[in-house]
Parts: sequence; C-alpha cells; structure tokens
Amino acid sequence: MKILIINGPNLNLLGKRETNIYGSQSFETYFENLKENFPGIELSYYQSNIEGEIVSKIHEYGFDYDGIIINAGAYTHTSVAIRDAISGVNTEVIEVHISNTLTREDFRHKSIIGPVCKGCIMGFGLDSYRLAVLSISK
Repeated sequence: MKILIINGPNLNLLGKRETNIYGSQSFETYFENLKENFPGIELSYYQSNIEGEIVSKIHEYGFDYDGIIINAGAYTHTSVAIRDAISGVNTEVIEVHISNTLTREDFRHKSIIGPVCKGCIMGFGLDSYRLAVLSISK
C-alpha cells in the first residue's frame, strides 16, 4: 500500500509557527514517527507553498497510489485548481487539518476541496494524519 501526504502553504513552519495552535513538533519529525508506526505502508511526503506544484503532485500520484492525505492549508478555502485536481484522479483523498478549522475564523469554516474528498479529519493535532492513514489502510 502506498500513501502520499501533501502539506500546503506555511506547513513547512510546523514546530515554529503558532505553536499554541499547531504544536511544537516539526512535520519531518512527526513523519518519521508515522513511518515507524506503519512499517507495511509506503508513506511519501511532499510540501509546497505553491498551488500549481500541489496540483502537479496530485496528478503525478493520483492514479498509482492507494491514497492521498492532503492538508492544503489556506488553499483549502480558496483553490478551485486543487479541487479540480482531486476530482480528476482515481485515488481516494482525505482532507486533514491539525486544528479544528470550524472553531477558528469564519473564513476557515468553508472547504472548497472537502466536497470532492472521501472525508475530512480535523482537530486532533498532528494525530489527524495518523487517523487518515488508518482510514485509508483499513
């Protein structure tokens, strides 16, 4: 089984940025732990602050992998291009957020990508990614 995790803009700053919301652990450290906890799954990771690069990565992996986990960051609320990329591939996609976006600013309450994803996991910190892996691997 192969799963790609995609993180969008500003998620390269995890562990440094707004630690009261996102925690103090870097995603790279978390990802190493995640791989150790799922030795039978080939986990890949990609992060970009650039919308078009995220679209290209969805196209690249969206027909061959068993799942994509995406935290599109701010693009969740704005990117028709990412939504269309998700719609255009066969691989199931799970939307993930570290914080519960419904308890934050009003503009974070609507997900443009959510309706074309299999599901959404939010509010469990970095553990949201583990829950998404479990969802795909069952």
